[in-house]
Amino acid sequence: MARTTGVVSRGIRCPIIKQGDDLITIVKDSVLEAVKEENIKVRDRDIVGVTEAVVARTQGNYCSCDDIAKDVKAKFGDSTIGLIFPILSRNRFSLILKGIARGAKKIVLMLSYPSDEVGNHLVSLDQVDEEGINPYSDVLTEEEYRKHFGYQKHEFTGVDYVEFYKELITNEDCEAEIIFANNALRILDKTDAVICADIHTRARSKRLLKKAGARIVLGLDELMNKSVDGSGYNAEFGLLGSNKATENTLKLFPRDAQVFAEGLSKALSEATGKNVEALVYGDGAFKDPQGKIWELADPVVSPGFTAGLLGLPNEVKLKYLADNDFAQLKGEELKAAMKDFIAHKNSDLKGQMVSQGTTPRKITDLIGSLCDLTSGSGDKGTPVIFIQGYFDTYADE
Repeated sequence: MARTTGVVSRGIRCPIIKQGDDLITIVKDSVLEAVKEENIKVRDRDIVGVTEAVVARTQGNYCSCDDIAKDVKAKFGDSTIGLIFPILSRNRFSLILKGIARGAKKIVLMLSYPSDEVGNHLVSLDQVDEEGINPYSDVLTEEEYRKHFGYQKHEFTGVDYVEFYKELITNEDCEAEIIFANNALRILDKTDAVICADIHTRARSKRLLKKAGARIVLGLDELMNKSVDGSGYNAEFGLLGSNKATENTLKLFPRDAQVFAEGLSKALSEATGKNVEALVYGDGAFKDPQGKIWELADPVVSPGFTAGLLGLPNEVKLKYLADNDFAQLKGEELKAAMKDFIAHKNSDLKGQMVSQGTTPRKITDLIGSLCDLTSGSGDKGTPVIFIQGYFDTYADE
């Protein structure tokens, strides 16, 4: 009998995972228990995803605001720090800002507007238009911002981030000045020592500032990229990808995620006799149509994955074939033609009409996003995702 299901993504419940736990064994045992309980047959190229949060937690990859402050002080001394383009997030940025302020005497905080780079809006585009402001060229002081827009609260969190961030700075006995601009170079009107807090545009921001003669230019990826007094760290991403753990502690993005993914794949493959792929996933990459927020606040969707997950999809569009090449076929004849076409498709369909409308994104970004949506971000208790059939096509039985 022909298969009647395609891709299946399952959240796997696990024990509460703590620092020092043997995560590979916990994940392996949890997956094996689930497949036994649900009578699931493991197949080659099944995928197991593990959220970055539990990988970092078992590693004990944490740092404190004091650690951040010490790192900032060592790298910036008594310079006025221009802190540009942070995202608007209590979970993602509040403790980073708190730590930076603790290590500085004055911060000029430059916020992008009307939204941050991941889509959190300070104000709407309509409001900017109504006020006759050009966000690409106009620089606003805090006073000018308030005159035009008043006190705006975020649609989902109910937080006025301008007020919230200013209080975080001043509560650390650090002077705060807030401006609003979208050109990184405008911070040089205030200081030549800059922290680029943007995530996905950080390389460009740093390049432009260095070319313009800024004296010190660092990204968040260059803070906490080494241990401070025994703290956690991330050599590649620094503070990027971190989350609030306690009121004074950040959980950093995991280290050695590639080593973990390969180790998990080996353990699962040995236990099942099948080639099981594995990845570590963080935020998915997709947009909320209501709040306009791009989910991806991590520097990458997946910091570690097995080699079998490299590459881009190479898929044909079934509805295109049905409406064009096989428009005169129906029933079993159409089904057989579709399967034969898929079985003999070119190894690279890039630019061909038959692939138009498929998703030209990295497989790891697609799978990581699927994992993130499946596991959720709250109390589901499923930090591990088991995916089957992802690489199957309509031609596979």
